[in-house]
Amino acid sequence: MVYGAKIIAQALHDLGVKVIFGTPGLPCTDIAQESIYLGIRFISFRNEQAAAYAATAYGYLTGKPGVCISVGGPGVFHVIAGIHHAAGNSWPLLVLSGSSETHNIGKAAFQEADAISLLTPHTKLAVRPPSADLIPKFINDAYRAALFGRPGPAFVDLPANLILGHFDVERQQLHPCNEIPRSVAPRNKIQDIVNTFKAAKAPLVVFGKGAAYGKAENQIRRLIERTGIPFVPTPMGKGIVPDSSPHNFSAARSTAFKNADVVLVLGAKLNWILSFGLPPKWSPSVKVIQVDLNADELGKNGGHPTLSVVGDVGLVVDELIAHFGDWKWHGRSTHFYRTLQASQSKNKEKAARKAAVSTLPMIYEKAYDVLKGTLDRLSDPKDGGIVYISEGANAMDIGRTVFTMEHPRIRLDAGSYATMGVGMGYAIASWAAYNFPQPEAQAGSGGRKKIVAIEGDSAFGFSAIEVETMARYGMDIVVFVMNNGGVYRGDSNTAEDWQERQRNTVAGTTAEGKGLSAWALGYQTAYESIGEFAGGIGLVVRTPDELREATEKAYYARTPVVINVIIDPQADLPMDFSWLDMVKKDSKL
Repeated sequence: MVYGAKIIAQALHDLGVKVIFGTPGLPCTDIAQESIYLGIRFISFRNEQAAAYAATAYGYLTGKPGVCISVGGPGVFHVIAGIHHAAGNSWPLLVLSGSSETHNIGKAAFQEADAISLLTPHTKLAVRPPSADLIPKFINDAYRAALFGRPGPAFVDLPANLILGHFDVERQQLHPCNEIPRSVAPRNKIQDIVNTFKAAKAPLVVFGKGAAYGKAENQIRRLIERTGIPFVPTPMGKGIVPDSSPHNFSAARSTAFKNADVVLVLGAKLNWILSFGLPPKWSPSVKVIQVDLNADELGKNGGHPTLSVVGDVGLVVDELIAHFGDWKWHGRSTHFYRTLQASQSKNKEKAARKAAVSTLPMIYEKAYDVLKGTLDRLSDPKDGGIVYISEGANAMDIGRTVFTMEHPRIRLDAGSYATMGVGMGYAIASWAAYNFPQPEAQAGSGGRKKIVAIEGDSAFGFSAIEVETMARYGMDIVVFVMNNGGVYRGDSNTAEDWQERQRNTVAGTTAEGKGLSAWALGYQTAYESIGEFAGGIGLVVRTPDELREATEKAYYARTPVVINVIIDPQADLPMDFSWLDMVKKDSKL
């Protein structure tokens, strides 16, 4: 007789699963415990949502489905956020959830929910094994669905009677999925792309996190170095080609998009991050050539319907290099190139002026300049020894322009789904991927990596309790909380003003803007105390010197460190979201 939970754990072990993320609870606790007995590491979170986010990031970093387990009912609803996040980012995720006993369905059983009907529209596969002997097959099918083709989420519903029962079934050995099918475009299509680029006056290459996930950095670096074509990475595509490359024009991305006439998009969707490849952000006559695993993406939004190709990014780029031969773009004297240089210089000078502002409280740019300088001194960026997590509106948007990357897969942010609350799960997943014995992810020279999470104070609040998870598992993660006392921006520049607004809000006398705004948070909240109560270290800083000292202390610490960075609330800063195609207040529809 074999315990149902052991059958499940054995299936995961056979598939090569090394780490499981989740929040244990009946009837799933024993799945976690049986997995531990087999040598699989189980990381127990305080909330299923954070666990699901961690599993998505682990899938991205390792190229294998991240695995998350949860209880049924409310647990399933909590992991839905991670399921949508995985789908939006095309990351492989396998969710296993417990459910009510099959013989109690329809009786208002414990945490009963029809998870299959709920999740079928939102996953690549959602299944429930009808019997214990089919558990391995169903888990294997879901694992393959998450990994093959365009990666995404898959779901297995496991009734309590299958988890907790004992069954007379034969051991079914599964084979690990060590290699996935890859395809390359026809040679005539490759030649068409090359001919189009050779005739271009303003060529551009754009690559995204799909290329990083596909580990196509070596091919893309050779393409850029051989041809000299300018490039722009998406925020999580940074480091595929080093940011230090002379062909990098990420600081002039708007100008590049507006003026390019032929664009090769590698491993990135033409979504809101790339302004859909459409006017007014892009030229009306631009030819946007997509290379994507999924034919459904080709010709979508601004994509060229006939030049775009289906294929593995690395294999396609290898073919492009072969067809380009010795050809090189000699465009340094062109108007396009001079325009890019002028725009990049202007934006870099503007950023340098902001970084030099010495007023207190610090502004984002000054704090980031101090952080970058200190971390670059402690760990050479060329070694790829630091993984940067970034979330929050301004905290993330400003940070992506400041922190340069020389390697792929060492920067994670809110991603295509723009999900807030991912930071702590991301940080834990990064630590697990890079720092557990026999790590499954590699970047740069390999070896142990320092995980640094740079959080907006609003974003941190979504999952701050997971600092305790970090401490429990001995993860020496550094969390910087950029504390401006608000969502996007603070509400008050002084404690006295904030307290008066709070009193008016409590009393209900908030007319004429005298109360707290919808985006207000607590004024200079003591976030550092979260590090302290969890058994780690908590620090609060207000000046550049304090930030340098705290950063160095945190870098060498062997416990989680939460650094509360008090920055300017910038209460008068206008709400301006350059990423979004928002209707202006004075526009007429």
